[in-house]
Amino acid sequence: MSGLPLTETDRPYLHLFGGPFVTVGGDRTDLPEGCKRLIALVAMRRLRIDRTVAAGVLWPAVSDRRAAGNLRSVLWRMRSTGVALVDADSNSVALRADVAVDAHIAGDWARRLIEGQVRASDLALMPWCDEALDLLPGWYDDWAVHERERLRQRVLHALEDLSRHLAAAGRFAEAVEAALVAVGADPLRESAQRALIQAHMAEGNLVVAFRTYDAYRTLIHSELGAAPSPLMAALIGRTPPRG
Repeated sequence: MSGLPLTETDRPYLHLFGGPFVTVGGDRTDLPEGCKRLIALVAMRRLRIDRTVAAGVLWPAVSDRRAAGNLRSVLWRMRSTGVALVDADSNSVALRADVAVDAHIAGDWARRLIEGQVRASDLALMPWCDEALDLLPGWYDDWAVHERERLRQRVLHALEDLSRHLAAAGRFAEAVEAALVAVGADPLRESAQRALIQAHMAEGNLVVAFRTYDAYRTLIHSELGAAPSPLMAALIGRTPPRG
């Protein structure tokens, strides 16, 4: 599974990108507002979570007893959706094994690229890449911020690797586009800029590669008072200035 969505099956599909909401066979079910954080938490952890831990993470500012009561209430409200998403017992809670999750598909795609276990279907700029780079925007819970950054870094690394794979396959326009998505997400990220320069050079666009390097050198000096690394400079055959 490398694409979205899985609407051709009856398997519940949890959309964290642009959600959370659920689709089953193409039919959308919106989740009760109070249930969204529990669903997102158990989906991103991908393991069973002790009920006490889950309650403490979701309601850190209240007593343990109140947090446990809130969790029971949310689990009861989940039943009203008519879609079985959560597997809960007296000790723990988890996302049901038959629920597909867009963030899992994105993370698995990125992992395969990073680990060099690339499938032919992975060599494409996925339509959800932009959303994967900003998981659950506007959520500022500590766990959500952590999960957002974890997925963001994984996808950025994957985009850089994707660009190099595409360039090696002679798919230069796609290689440049993949690197540009990474650069657009983090213009100061040198590894993304290197991937972009490498894609331009692989296509034979040396002037564009030089311009990209010079633009990055100007940006990093303006923002950080720094110079590109020797590794970056070596790509373009230039010597970085001495400090």
